[in-house]
Amino acid sequence: MRKVLEPRSGLRAASLLVWTATLCLVLAAGRRPLMAAEPPVSDPRAATDPTVALAAPEHAPAPAAAEHHGLSRDAVEITRVLGLPITNSMIVSWVVAVGLIVFAHAATRDMQQVPSGAQNFLEWMVAALYGLLEGIIGAHLVKKTFWFFATIFLFILAANWVGLIPGVGTIGWGQQGPHGFQIDQPLFRGANADLNLTLAMATIFFACWIVWALQEVGIGGMAHELFGAKGETAGVLKLLMILIFFAAGCLEVISILFRPVSLSFRLYGNIFAGENMLETMATLVPGYGWLLPIPFYFMELLVGFVQALVFMLLTAVFTLLICQHEEEAPAAAHAR
Repeated sequence: MRKVLEPRSGLRAASLLVWTATLCLVLAAGRRPLMAAEPPVSDPRAATDPTVALAAPEHAPAPAAAEHHGLSRDAVEITRVLGLPITNSMIVSWVVAVGLIVFAHAATRDMQQVPSGAQNFLEWMVAALYGLLEGIIGAHLVKKTFWFFATIFLFILAANWVGLIPGVGTIGWGQQGPHGFQIDQPLFRGANADLNLTLAMATIFFACWIVWALQEVGIGGMAHELFGAKGETAGVLKLLMILIFFAAGCLEVISILFRPVSLSFRLYGNIFAGENMLETMATLVPGYGWLLPIPFYFMELLVGFVQALVFMLLTAVFTLLICQHEEEAPAAAHAR
């Protein structure tokens, strides 16, 4: 019999987005805004005598705007609230989070036995994600972790696609450059093009991963999974296997500690590279900036979906590897 999911689980999953954005704000504290630097003056007399600057132009450094190519690696600070910086990527992440929460609330506000419209779309989306995750991590584990994995997938996907909307990265403050007006401080920036947000999501997963592992197998089970010798051996061979598995466990601990870094840099690198590619295509041939990026927009739509799916699946597999019981592993692998 086909399992019927409660659509309100989508609303509960979307509520975590507020905490993700809040953690992003905390991790971003202390960052300085990216400002267009004024070109330094090589000769103090140039400030009052223009002929000095014209006499030796080869010694004058190039303006900062002329040296800047592509998007900046860091998000731009727009303002401060209670001493905490608000960046352009944080604004987009909050817009996406609020949009998902409002959509989930509107879709589940008036539940119908025969769903239609937004309710039907939300139920289909939740059921599809639930079925996918259940086939990977099993029915028992998906009940405990679905709220997180669904939230991560929906938020990353929405943030990636919102970052492709015209105006994101092209509306803001700037100055006139040799190739026209250049935006130095965009008002909006792709949410996942900021390493602070991707690191925040990876850190939240790492904390949840520890809690889920302790709940499922306990400290002893985690130690056995990491360092315990597997297989049936005896004598000297057993002692050798213990030493080998202990060394492998030490390497696994290092790998686990680097998972948040790899997860955050993988997502950030792909999205940031995509935005730089779109900007390059828009300025590559003067007069055709509206035409060249069009094929790459379709590619970035696919990349945005793939990166959201990869982030969700990697976190789900990492959870399964530490939380599964040996006797339940075959059942979880064949669950549908």
